[in-house]
Amino acid sequence: MAGMERTFGRSPTFLVNTDQQRSNLDSLVRREQHLAEQYQKNKPLMFNGNAYQKTHPQKAIAPGHRDADATVVSPMLLGCADGVSQIEEYGLDASELPRELLDCCEEQAMSLLVPDQAGKISGLYRGPIPLVREAFENTESLGSTTVCLSVLDNSTRIHGKLHPMMAIISIGDCELMVLRQTMSSGRLQYETVFNTEMQRIGGNCQCPLQVCRVDGRIDPNFDERMTIEVIERGSAVHMVSVYEGDLVVIGSDGVFDNLFKDEVVAIINQLIPRPSTPGEKFRPLNKAFMGEVARYIVDACHMKTKADLRTGKYPETPIGQDLSSTRVVWRLPPK
Repeated sequence: MAGMERTFGRSPTFLVNTDQQRSNLDSLVRREQHLAEQYQKNKPLMFNGNAYQKTHPQKAIAPGHRDADATVVSPMLLGCADGVSQIEEYGLDASELPRELLDCCEEQAMSLLVPDQAGKISGLYRGPIPLVREAFENTESLGSTTVCLSVLDNSTRIHGKLHPMMAIISIGDCELMVLRQTMSSGRLQYETVFNTEMQRIGGNCQCPLQVCRVDGRIDPNFDERMTIEVIERGSAVHMVSVYEGDLVVIGSDGVFDNLFKDEVVAIINQLIPRPSTPGEKFRPLNKAFMGEVARYIVDACHMKTKADLRTGKYPETPIGQDLSSTRVVWRLPPK
């Protein structure tokens, strides 16, 4: 903003055209499994959580500003999407596609992964890539967005034994962390057991890989088949073992460009009550409390955009100062 001693934030996220996305898919794609065979802990699981999002006040007062972040919290699906702000320059609402996409993803997950009263699942879940592709095909909005989803699958078995897995699909620069309690220095502490990585074209923080649908005035070469190719060939997909008591933290680049991952872990260990002994039962956390944890993390992100009053220096961040943040925190209780 003009008149300030130092500007807040980077320039907005840019639309990435068809040719740029296609030429970078091979370098960004990931297909990985992360297994931890702790069979004694295995049981059907569901997500229990909450979300909090808040645009930085300096950005919120900009003329015509819309919050283009979106989240979804449901028993079998978590998601975060960050709409590309540059789309507003073409008279479009940057929030429409991310919100519609997550709504369609949730509808898919509920029909494919939630059992009926008899414990049976009527749908045929084929993995996170078909889920996102079919959800996108069911949307109509113009726009562009990054997205990160976590899909819980209780049907997975390893060596014939139940082994719930979380399928994570990421397109762009939203990120996800899985935290688990381990004994450290004589006490139980949450530690990171898995985290995704950002997908940015050429490492440029303004050019993440994107799920988009635009018309000829924005990209004359746009073909919706390219977006399907991004989902099927360019997405980062991970299969991760999960257990009761694990925490899942998912957020936009507004969080992870401002907070180091060890800072997120430190906040979690400060706020989340933990058992005094390894054998003590996990205590369920209610949604209101999880929302407060989410708010605390977002507030910590916003503090990174403020200079120290004594020194005039800004806090260290992974990359620059960003203004918008979306944060969701979940614990996995037994189903």
